[in-house]
Amino acid sequence: MPIGRVLLVPIVLALFGANASAQPSAEPQGRFVVVNGHRLWYRTAGEGSPLLLIPGGPGSSHAYFYPGMERLADSFQVIYFDPFGRGKSDRAKHPGEYSLHRDIDDVEGLRKALGLGKIAVYGHSYGGVVAQGYALRYPQSLSRLILANTCHSAEMWQQGANENWNREIQNQYPEVWAELEQLRAKGAVSCDPTYQKIQGRVPLLSLLYFYDPSKSDLAVDTNSDVFCQIAGPDAGIVLGGDLAAVDFREQLRSIQVPTLVLAGRFDRVGIPRYEVQFKTLMPQARFVMFEKSGHMPFLEESEQHDSVVRAFLRK
Repeated sequence: MPIGRVLLVPIVLALFGANASAQPSAEPQGRFVVVNGHRLWYRTAGEGSPLLLIPGGPGSSHAYFYPGMERLADSFQVIYFDPFGRGKSDRAKHPGEYSLHRDIDDVEGLRKALGLGKIAVYGHSYGGVVAQGYALRYPQSLSRLILANTCHSAEMWQQGANENWNREIQNQYPEVWAELEQLRAKGAVSCDPTYQKIQGRVPLLSLLYFYDPSKSDLAVDTNSDVFCQIAGPDAGIVLGGDLAAVDFREQLRSIQVPTLVLAGRFDRVGIPRYEVQFKTLMPQARFVMFEKSGHMPFLEESEQHDSVVRAFLRK
């Protein structure tokens, strides 16, 4: 399926592209660079130590980071990019080419292609899964690690993005849930277009991703081929694909690069019950809970978010 503004299963949004109701100015044009045999789109803003933004999904472009993260460009070189299969970057000839491992390796390939030394990475939602994998595979390439509203394991993803999400539908939209159950009884899975169309009647952004629903006027820019390949064809119910095997919990303590973990008190995807486990899993990291945010503190509590991130990157 082509990239489009679609409502996929919940964590895709964590992952999402954004268009606020007050339209920002047009984003400056970027460039392309060849990484591991395919072209990736990227753009840099500002000067200083590099900060690479890894978007969520799996399957989302960089778009939802702009213009919010542009605020940091007055002090750092902010690097936006569209991972393989997303946004303006090249598409695979077959969905089987998309993988978590490739996403991790492409971050390193992009760093080298841009001629950068050590970089700080900001991984949001699924991007934080990529960032954890990157920190473990390429520790020599990192200067700082920021994990924003992400998951440390398939268990955490399943409990937040799936179990909690589906409870919300059952409790708040029982008539929609009844239709979905009827569809599943006929053999449908959550990536099926008909399932997505019915589920799309639920205002999932305001229901799941924001403390303040008035800030949830966003559009999703996600390639469903990427999402359904990496998260599995029934990812909205049972996590599959590469993500089903993710479990960083026993390895996180070994990450020695300075780390900042960000969470939102009202995040119903990266749920606080699991987010606080990072405190024990990564006692070496700084943990910050944003009390009036959902899945995107950089939009809901932007001033506090920027202050925390700036102080961390300047240490």
